[in-house]
Amino acid sequence: MTKTKPGDGQLSLFGESPRVFAGVPPILRHPNAQRELRLGVHRVAYELRRGRRRSIGFVVGSDGLSVSAPRWVNVGQIESALREKTEWILRKLAEQQERTQRLLASRVDWRDGASIPFLGAPVIVTLDAHASGSMLQASLGAPRLVIGLPRGATREQIRDAVQGWLKRQARRVFEERCAHFASRLGVTVTRLALSSARTRWGSANADGSIRLHWRLVHFALPIIDYVVAHELAHLRHMDHSPRFWDVVRSVVPDYEAARANLSDDSLPVLD
Repeated sequence: MTKTKPGDGQLSLFGESPRVFAGVPPILRHPNAQRELRLGVHRVAYELRRGRRRSIGFVVGSDGLSVSAPRWVNVGQIESALREKTEWILRKLAEQQERTQRLLASRVDWRDGASIPFLGAPVIVTLDAHASGSMLQASLGAPRLVIGLPRGATREQIRDAVQGWLKRQARRVFEERCAHFASRLGVTVTRLALSSARTRWGSANADGSIRLHWRLVHFALPIIDYVVAHELAHLRHMDHSPRFWDVVRSVVPDYEAARANLSDDSLPVLD
């Protein structure tokens, strides 16, 4: 590791261990932070990475502020650039904090009586050791998803059973909607697969294969229809040109509203 000489303004970060910055709230303290800077009235501890790049880059993610900079840029220049972006950085950090709080509030407590969304409506998980498999039953109020597990089942057993049922329902629903829209659009789906991708709700290949995220089954049918129509429209146009959106609109006229409601933040945390 290259040592920094006092006053030279350079800092080598390779091999350094993250430090704990006392008094800096977690949302303002990146877990791999090596430096701290005051932005407005806040102290922000950020991760700094050196690399072969031409400019300084900022990313505010769930861990906090991460900065990438060329090796030849000194710390003073980096922090000057950060101060120029104070308003943007603090706003993004606040948004991340709000998102984290929403996700924590939506975390499922895997137990008898837990509530999960299915096709846009709540379903109550009910454990019954005498039941076989998993079955959705109508009841007063929200429907019940009866799972063949004893009341003393672990959270992992309950989670796995519920997710297994959700994935089976996802395939059933997606196959029905793909057949419906493929007929209207004059395309052929050669293969449908469930996805667990972190960044995409769906994808399409020119050979007619479609992948749809199983967690779409949490959303109401109009939102599922938008994603299905979107991916099938790619079998006509493998781009996002005006012609592509015209195809989507031809079968889902109000697709903009469905797309606006398609947010990962509205889903429960199922881990």
